[in-house]
Amino acid sequence: MCCGSTRPPVSGPGSSRPSPPSPTATRCAGTVTMLLLIIIFAIVHSGMASLRANGEKIIGERAYRVMFAGISLPLAVSTVVYFINHRYDGIQLWQVQGISGIHELVWLSSFISFFFLYPSTFNLLEVAAVDKPKFHMWETGIMRITRHPQMVGQVIWCLAHTLWIGNSVAVAASIGLIGHHLFGAWNGDRRLASLYGETFQVLKKRTSVVPFAAIVDGRQKLPKDYYKEFVRLPYLAITALTLGAYFSHPLMQASSYQLPW
Repeated sequence: MCCGSTRPPVSGPGSSRPSPPSPTATRCAGTVTMLLLIIIFAIVHSGMASLRANGEKIIGERAYRVMFAGISLPLAVSTVVYFINHRYDGIQLWQVQGISGIHELVWLSSFISFFFLYPSTFNLLEVAAVDKPKFHMWETGIMRITRHPQMVGQVIWCLAHTLWIGNSVAVAASIGLIGHHLFGAWNGDRRLASLYGETFQVLKKRTSVVPFAAIVDGRQKLPKDYYKEFVRLPYLAITALTLGAYFSHPLMQASSYQLPW
């Protein structure tokens, strides 16, 4: 294991001052820190989501939404910044960046992932916790493919970036993020079933968690003009934002490097 316990060597006979940590120990520390940051975020985010009903009764819906965002967003930002700053600090497990076609595969996979990762609402005021979030019984667009598009998008993004980076920090980040989203999919279904009962069960029967499963087994019927469901402003905005994010990578990295985390 990369993180086995080792006693740091001293600088000389009888010396009490230890030598600087070895490169392997430093890489292990980055890997463990990455995983712990995601675990902390996952516990807070999923925990507050599960406590939403009770919390809103105590302090009100808007106050709880603002508190949820105020706690979750700083944790998310700090985790993302740490990943950007330390993504190449881990132990290298494989190296495929020089193989022809890998960059294109990773780029295309990341591009596709953002069509799944977008919040399951076209009302940005709901995302920003300004308007009250509503339960949208959608079975169109990306929801025909999977009932949990954010989970699927996160899995695609993680696999693509882990393939590209190929080290223990990327693996730790992917394990944490995928685990969090798998739990979120299960917990989300559980909460919706409790809140909406038979109405949600009908939706659940006609959709699937595994991409395309409901379409393949006939539970989800595609209309002849289903492609029109994707010709909407939000999807065009996602395309523009995804391309912008790709070309802004150097700027995002430079900004992240200003924070010594």
